[in-house]
Amino acid sequence: MTTQQSTGYNEVAVIDKKFCLPRSIDLTISKNIWKIGQANFVVTKSNGEIIFKIHGAIFSFNTTRVMYDAVGMPIVTLRKKTFNLLSTWQVFRGEGKDQKDLIFSVRRSSFFQLKTKLSVFVAENSDVCDYTVQADWFQRFCQVYFGDSTNTKLAQVDKNLSVDSLITGGDRFKVKVYPNVDCAFIVALIVILDEITSQAKRSSNNKEKR
Repeated sequence: MTTQQSTGYNEVAVIDKKFCLPRSIDLTISKNIWKIGQANFVVTKSNGEIIFKIHGAIFSFNTTRVMYDAVGMPIVTLRKKTFNLLSTWQVFRGEGKDQKDLIFSVRRSSFFQLKTKLSVFVAENSDVCDYTVQADWFQRFCQVYFGDSTNTKLAQVDKNLSVDSLITGGDRFKVKVYPNVDCAFIVALIVILDEITSQAKRSSNNKEKR
């Protein structure tokens, strides 16, 4: 992870500097539900061009996601830590899973939350929160911030409901990534946020059925 001063803004290159643009970019993340219960995501620019795809790994039991670029090369792998009360996910370079490949980790800020707040820690740092995701999926929006405050916003996400999403069980996210911010990093955070909130919803539904 590198955080360097840029003209009028901090450059945030967590996954790779090549995913930072000098201007804001609007993205759409479309989520579809597979028959086996896993989700896949397709990320497009405003002109419809696909830039990322995120698939669940086969036989991963909903604990592994791989982000690919437009030509199918793996960028990062998202892995959920098992037996973790704070729903921790780790993001590794490429298809890695060893500590040397770890880029950053994400976890819920606390166990009991009225609104979802995630803390993000870069690989070399496990004590101080580097980035924060604050979400209210009931109101269908979230923001990503630099550090553990709301002073510097890096991205904003709106979750849109559509007729298709109600039929397929998928969702569509409208994302504005601010200038000089790693858009692959932002997309990875949104996928993790969706996985955490979806798991919480499934757990709640299972309890109600008992």
